[in-house]
Amino acid sequence: MITFKVNGIQRQYNGNPEMDLLKYLRNELHLTAAKDGCSGEGVCSACTVQINGKAKLACRTKMSKLQDADIVTLEGLDKYRKETIAKTMVNHGASQCGFCTPGFIMKADSFLKENKNPTLDEIQKALKSNICRCTGYKKIERAILEAADFLNNNEEVDLITTTGKLGEPHPKYGAFETAIGERKFVADYYIDNMGFAALKFSDYPKAKVLKINTAEAEKLEGVWRVFTAKDIPGKQKIGLIRADWSLMIGEGEITHYIGDVIAGVVADNEEIARKAVELIKVEYEVLTPVTDVFEAIKDTNRVHEQYPNLVETSVSKIGDTEKAFAEADFIVEHRFETQRIEHAFMEVEAAIALPKDNGIELLSESQGVYEDRRQVALILGIPEDKVRVKLIPNGGGFGGKEDLSIQGQTSLFAYLLNKPVKLVLTRQESIRLHPKRHPVFMDFKIAATKDGKLTAVKLEAYGDTGAYLSVGNKVLERVAGHATGGYFVPNVDINAKTVYTNNIPCGAMRGFGANQAVFGLEVAIDEICEKAGFDRWKFRFDNALEDGLSTGTGQKVYQVGVKQCLLQLKEHFYNNKYVGLAAGIKNSGVGNGMNDESDAIIEIVSAEKVIIKHGWTEMGQGVNTVAVQMLCEETGIPPEIIEVQIDTEAGIKTGMTTSSRATALLGNAIIAAAKELKKDLEKHSIEQLSGRVYKGRFVCDWTTKPGSGIENPIIHYSYGYAAQLVVLNDEGKIDTVYAAHDAGKIVNPVLYEGQIEGAVHMGLGYALTEDLPMKDGYLISDKYKDLGILRTTETPKIVVLPVEVPDSVGAYGVKGIGEIGLVPTAGAVANALYQFDKIRRFKLPLQRK
Repeated sequence: MITFKVNGIQRQYNGNPEMDLLKYLRNELHLTAAKDGCSGEGVCSACTVQINGKAKLACRTKMSKLQDADIVTLEGLDKYRKETIAKTMVNHGASQCGFCTPGFIMKADSFLKENKNPTLDEIQKALKSNICRCTGYKKIERAILEAADFLNNNEEVDLITTTGKLGEPHPKYGAFETAIGERKFVADYYIDNMGFAALKFSDYPKAKVLKINTAEAEKLEGVWRVFTAKDIPGKQKIGLIRADWSLMIGEGEITHYIGDVIAGVVADNEEIARKAVELIKVEYEVLTPVTDVFEAIKDTNRVHEQYPNLVETSVSKIGDTEKAFAEADFIVEHRFETQRIEHAFMEVEAAIALPKDNGIELLSESQGVYEDRRQVALILGIPEDKVRVKLIPNGGGFGGKEDLSIQGQTSLFAYLLNKPVKLVLTRQESIRLHPKRHPVFMDFKIAATKDGKLTAVKLEAYGDTGAYLSVGNKVLERVAGHATGGYFVPNVDINAKTVYTNNIPCGAMRGFGANQAVFGLEVAIDEICEKAGFDRWKFRFDNALEDGLSTGTGQKVYQVGVKQCLLQLKEHFYNNKYVGLAAGIKNSGVGNGMNDESDAIIEIVSAEKVIIKHGWTEMGQGVNTVAVQMLCEETGIPPEIIEVQIDTEAGIKTGMTTSSRATALLGNAIIAAAKELKKDLEKHSIEQLSGRVYKGRFVCDWTTKPGSGIENPIIHYSYGYAAQLVVLNDEGKIDTVYAAHDAGKIVNPVLYEGQIEGAVHMGLGYALTEDLPMKDGYLISDKYKDLGILRTTETPKIVVLPVEVPDSVGAYGVKGIGEIGLVPTAGAVANALYQFDKIRRFKLPLQRK
């Protein structure tokens, strides 16, 4: 018997002494503020608690070590200290998705008891074991520095209050409740009589499944049922664009990658379910996978028998590139290679499904609840109106939660059992399962004349989309569409190929193909400047897009902010020695001939409660905050009475939260919904309007598909623009990143700055250290610690320089900023490093540890 205290309450434990404290806290006491971000690796610190007054990792602390221990979780932390640190973090915008915030608060509290007057450098060192994937750390560091002053002076901290109108630093919606661990993520929910699920994954990237033996698993005490593909009542194959992804691989079928699901188990608890999975025996006929994109494109070893490995080629041809190259004074030509990247969102995939009204209710962390509904209905063979999906704002997405990951299996199990089921992946399973950023091989050739004009770009790009399409063809479409970056190039010849392999699928990730293309282009531009003796800043400025000029797709653009961004960097460029410069462009909206649309519903419940309903996913970027501020701007309704809900029961079908479009589209829908409400508020009080519902809708239906032959194509309704400058110190290390970003209109300056800082941090990791290598269809490592994510002590200063060139389509002139924030980063880093050591780099990551 082990005895100890948890938050002042005496506890006794006589279970497995080797179980970790985190499992005990979450599963037995349901104290869920401590999060599981790395599944026991001890590398993210989301599970930080205090044991005998010291910050410790609950995931690495065995129950056997806790005799007479005094354990404090965030739930039991001194209220004044907890709220002081939390409120300071919220006021600074230091909590975006908020999943990691409880761990930071626990670490900060412990550190500030030992060091009451820390320097920023000391704070960075104290936090170096904590990972945040959203913020870039800078706001967290500044918040803790300020919190120290409040604590030392025993001062109370109030959350910032505003009118909620545009341009004000209104605190992020729900951030305080999330920071102190009260707002639950999916895995934090516990429902009576709930079963716990686990999955059996394929042992091989390509193999024929001959037999699945579940007998021993079914015998294990506590197992409710074992499921295989034959149990699926509806469609077995699903997908966002192409229905090529099997929910489970059945006997006689062929696996396509190591993340394919063979079977699932539901049991009394997760431990039993996972033991049962180990007892499932699968007989295979092992086949040879195709894992090299250039071998795959030969189509001699198909990933899917019914589909060629070459999925699609995105083409853009303008002018006469051969003539331009023949007449050019300077030409640069290289092959560039970018790597596979793991999103590394702090919250792993989790889902809970409950039987309801002969259908299913699903708690989802997805980036598209209506897409979840559609695909789950197909799997179960029931109408969509029998599937209700409630969004639980997630712990980071970055594109990695667009595809249906485990929502389908969880719903299937709950539907067939007619009981609630919860499924949570481990970090290692998450890395194995969901789509990544595409590795892309790019053969770039660019030309310039001696008078400093960029005259031609030729690109042959090959993207490894892995075992399933996901949205891979759309990513390569963006590679093609962004191959000329932020510049006007009169002659282009671009081909971007999407190719199946037996590697882990690749799909959406922040930047969506623009990152890869701009890296290659910007390095080539720097080299052509060196060859010709051009000034690197002036060459970019002179060739930058401006109103009425066209992108590499032929679309003429307006309200262009590239030159304004470059001007923000000019002084810093000329006043520093080792500098790398890059500019970028990133589409807003899916466009390409598809509709971009949004609905909004405003429900007046009472004088104290107004509800906004929409279909976009809150994943840290602040779309709910934007919704609140835009309604406040339109109506003057106080922000504190506004609640935001995302639930398919509202019946406002919305696409995926992607392409940096939610703010612009939702804003326009809210403006439309508020039109009649504003009129009514001129005559009535909010209380008198109780029960009224106002609806608004915005549709962009005027974009065109690339290569359609239209004279003036409109591929996307809008673009975001940026330029970044990377400054090295005399040792060749990055000292500062200056990031100038055109937001069109800045709705919330704190959120805007936080988005850019976080994106730059992610971009630096992409440029320098992050990688997810595979060999022969297997991961070299499935550990979070090996992903190469930069820590506090490795992240340089980031200076955000705001630019506002209002857009004609986005609400109030807004442009997307969620993705553009890391589009120029890798190119700027590579160019800065060259200025220091004169080594030209053509492959990412540039400095893998």
